[in-house]
Amino acid sequence: MLQPMAFGAWLAMIPYVKESLGLSKADLAVALLGLPVALIPTLQLASRVVAKIGPRKTFAILLPIQTVVVLLPFLTSGVGGLFMTLALFGAVVAFLEVALNTYAGRLEKSAKLTIMSSCHGFWALGVMIGSLLATAFFGLGPILAVFLICAVTCGGGVWAGLSLPRLKGEEDSASVKPQKLREMPKALFLIALFVLAVTLAEGAMTDWAAVYLAERWGGGPEDAGIAVSIFAGFLAAGRFAGDFLKRKLGARGVARLTVGLAIAGVACLTVPSGVTAIFIGFALVGVGVSIGFPLGISAAAGLDDTHEAQNIATMAMIAMSGFLVGPPLIGFVAEAVSLRVALLGLFPGLCFAFWLTWIFPTVEATASRDESSGG
Repeated sequence: MLQPMAFGAWLAMIPYVKESLGLSKADLAVALLGLPVALIPTLQLASRVVAKIGPRKTFAILLPIQTVVVLLPFLTSGVGGLFMTLALFGAVVAFLEVALNTYAGRLEKSAKLTIMSSCHGFWALGVMIGSLLATAFFGLGPILAVFLICAVTCGGGVWAGLSLPRLKGEEDSASVKPQKLREMPKALFLIALFVLAVTLAEGAMTDWAAVYLAERWGGGPEDAGIAVSIFAGFLAAGRFAGDFLKRKLGARGVARLTVGLAIAGVACLTVPSGVTAIFIGFALVGVGVSIGFPLGISAAAGLDDTHEAQNIATMAMIAMSGFLVGPPLIGFVAEAVSLRVALLGLFPGLCFAFWLTWIFPTVEATASRDESSGG
């Protein structure tokens, strides 16, 4: 929860940076691409560093760097400068993301716990808290507000990170040679394709939910924002409930349940209906896409005990491209035809994800594996 509060603080300050730099919407859109464009390819480098020094040391080193880097966008000028500073921020976040997911994956295996979905729920909560605090402290000055949030969370994060117990595999992975592409398990790429299909829908909803509601409902921008609130609220609720559902239904069962809900949600959004069905659609899609990424992280980490960081980074690199590709693809189709038709385009991907759920273990298979390993 502490690490993403810096990201949440930055998100709250985007309108201020846009105004202070005199950027148009198009300029801002280009500049904001700096973060994901740098984050995604940096994941592989981050996996090697995290495997070598361990997640705990990564927290101690990178959280202070994040505190400094997140201030750079406020000190730059122009589209190019903002793009470059956000790219640096994205690279730092990549290291922290791999470290967080690697440690959570190892903890799940070593302690026989199911916590990944809840961890991602707390990550989303951290983004929200950081954004709210930045808004509340704005009167102190934007840079000071962001610095105070980041400094406090950095101190707490470093302490928490170094206080985490050393887990099995942390020492072994330091000397493990990274896998070549052909050496990686084929299941890893199937897992990545499943999560990619889910993140395409998640990215599309995040960026286009409010616009779609405004078109269908006919209300103003201030009313359309409720679409994002409903989607994000049910997204968070799904993540916090995900671990319980996984224990009861198994990874395969909860994957089929949630993806099925996402498909039903897209149907509610796109069929001719009243506003009630649209709200239900946003809620169903929110729950439906909530735990695809956590499921993928756990599955990737569980493929072996020595390459968790690289497996997670590879899966995330493929899957997170959905956040880059999805929103603009929806926009292009919407421009050519309509936004409703564009959202209908999510059906094939989600149906493909539903078919791919066979790659996850059933609850019986998970229980048998734990018993055989002494759990």
